Amino acid sequence: MPASLVHLVRHGEVHNPDGVLYGRLPGYPLSELGERMAAAAAASVKADGRPVTKLVASPLQRAQESARPFSELFGLPIETDDRLIEPTNRFVGRTFEFGPQVILRPQSWQWVVNPFRPSWGEAYRSIADRMLAAIEDAWSSTASGDVVLVSHQLPIWTITRELAGEKLWHDPRKRRCSLSSITTLERREGKFVEVDYRDPARELLDKAVDTGAV
Repeated sequence: MPASLVHLVRHGEVHNPDGVLYGRLPGYPLSELGERMAAAAAASVKADGRPVTKLVASPLQRAQESARPFSELFGLPIETDDRLIEPTNRFVGRTFEFGPQVILRPQSWQWVVNPFRPSWGEAYRSIADRMLAAIEDAWSSTASGDVVLVSHQLPIWTITRELAGEKLWHDPRKRRCSLSSITTLERREGKFVEVDYRDPARELLDKAVDTGAV
């Protein structure tokens, strides 16, 4: 039979002292706090006694590093799936906070004309489709046990909304997907449904300086 549960794990805090919107840029590893967050996520799944038998991560450094504690605790290799990657974003490399203040920057108006797609990056529909395909493949290729997929906030939140039947467009400031959070899915009647959400690194979140890309 296929996997029992699929755990979508967000990476831990990134070392980003300049406050850059890093997206897919190279050279952004976990901070020391981020490493502790990732360890807390892995320890949480281990403490539950979950039999994790497959571990897959986004190719970006922060996701690979966040997968490492799972690899060590469960004795698994880290597989890489490009479909778990951070979406493209036209604001990558900039240092201002993304939000309503963008309207004060005329040079950016062409990128925010359609927040429902969104016009500043990869379409929500595209994100949801590739995430669902990655989840399906990981689930069906695992003979037994659980799967851990380490990804990023927007991909996880987008597929969460998709599976819940909610509109994919949303306010980026209101996502429920904290650093090193775990969103757990189960296959029921031919489709995936969310069965749990937890913040194992909750006690560390107040100390975080970097909360991730948009």
